[in-house]
Amino acid sequence: MRLSTRIALAITVLVPLLVLASGWIMVRLVGHDVHAQADAHLRDRAAAVRADARNLLRAMANDRSAEVEQARQRKLFAAALDVGIRVTGTEGTVTEGPQPTDGRPLPAAADAVRPVTFRADGSSWRVLAVPLSVVRPAATGTLWLFSPDTAGQEQISRVRRRIVTVALLTAPVAGAAAWLAVTRAALPLRRLQRRAGGIDPRTSAARLDHTPTRVTEVDELARTLQTVLARYDEQAARTAEALATARSFSAAASHELRNPLMSMRINLDVLDGRPEPDPAERAEIIADLRGEHTRLLGLLVMLRALAQGDLVEADAFVPVDLADVLDAAVADLRRERPDVRVELTARPGLRVYGWPQGLRSAVDNLLVNAAVHGASRDGDGHGPGGGTGSGGGTGSGGGALIEVTLAPGADPAGPSVVLTVDDHGPGVPPAARREIFQRFRRRPDSPGSGLGLALVGQQIALHGGRITVGDRPGGPGARFTVVLPLGTSERPLPGGRDWLAGASTGERP
Repeated sequence: MRLSTRIALAITVLVPLLVLASGWIMVRLVGHDVHAQADAHLRDRAAAVRADARNLLRAMANDRSAEVEQARQRKLFAAALDVGIRVTGTEGTVTEGPQPTDGRPLPAAADAVRPVTFRADGSSWRVLAVPLSVVRPAATGTLWLFSPDTAGQEQISRVRRRIVTVALLTAPVAGAAAWLAVTRAALPLRRLQRRAGGIDPRTSAARLDHTPTRVTEVDELARTLQTVLARYDEQAARTAEALATARSFSAAASHELRNPLMSMRINLDVLDGRPEPDPAERAEIIADLRGEHTRLLGLLVMLRALAQGDLVEADAFVPVDLADVLDAAVADLRRERPDVRVELTARPGLRVYGWPQGLRSAVDNLLVNAAVHGASRDGDGHGPGGGTGSGGGTGSGGGALIEVTLAPGADPAGPSVVLTVDDHGPGVPPAARREIFQRFRRRPDSPGSGLGLALVGQQIALHGGRITVGDRPGGPGARFTVVLPLGTSERPLPGGRDWLAGASTGERP
């Protein structure tokens, strides 16, 4: 059933009820006015005849002649005019004019000192009782005044009939008018329905184009539909990114795992071949197998971390104190690599809105990269893609010194925090400073997977920051500088995250 029909039916029922309710109030008010008019007339007549009624009561008490009593009665009845009179006393009752029959008992005099309604013989009367008393001779009685209530009841009945007639006539008229009004008022809603019904997010890029109608409900519904469609687009885009990430993960894993697996297979064939290798060759092959296994494990861990960065959602971001992240990362590095010296200078309280797991991964890879390559003295330096993976080897040098500093920054884009990681190695050639953030870029003798700095670049860009590589001030070595925006409020994530599928430059999106 259409909304306009529902509203029309509701108004068809509601309007007569409102008319009847209003009519009931009107009948009560009319009845009150009719009775008030009749009561005022009774009180006026009571005031006019009260003296004559007392004289009649005195004459009845003195037992005077019939002529005197009749004269008193005529005078009383003449003053009463159009109301009925009844005088009751200990010596009898005198009546005249329209009034109920004597056989029907009247209400108690105490109850009728204010006009009341009295029904008798199928008729309605307004009755007023006025107490009478005389001193000489001592006598008491009651003056009763009666006014027919027929005219008032007829007037009230006419009002009732008219109200019922109006209610019956207004029901269909109100229903039809309501249907027309609602149908016209619902035109913007129908137009919105037609526009929304023609949109198929799966086959068309068209979206709901709504012009404000100044109908609050319709405009709010249009905004809600636009929000739903926008969220659908966002989820569809994230689903497409997730599928692309899964395909890229599969392609990258199969490509990068092929050579290590083939090498391991060859080594296993040599171990199982004839003649058997001598003990020195066997030990060398086993060492190669362990190295390849370590590299494969690091490669899988880094690919998984890159995929997580591509798929992380905004609800994983919380306020993070970078000083706490650095303290934990430096403590783990010192425990795993006791030959590496780390000097940490971090100002506490510098909080960013970030993904704790991603920030920790970025810091870990920066520190491991500096530990592996920062002690080298062979002139080769980091080389393109000098990043390492989690669990990478110790490198060619030992006793590396890493200087880590965390301080507030002066970024023109707004409040920021600056993290610098300095090593004392040969540094990074200028030509390779952008390539090192690309996937699988590493120098030939690097023990890592070539994904460590790619992961660092991914996380910095994901957090709205930037990372640069330069020379260490005051001597040989490399300086990695990370700038992140300060603040604990939510900010939108960058779209089109494809670090696993493509390349990351480590720049602010």
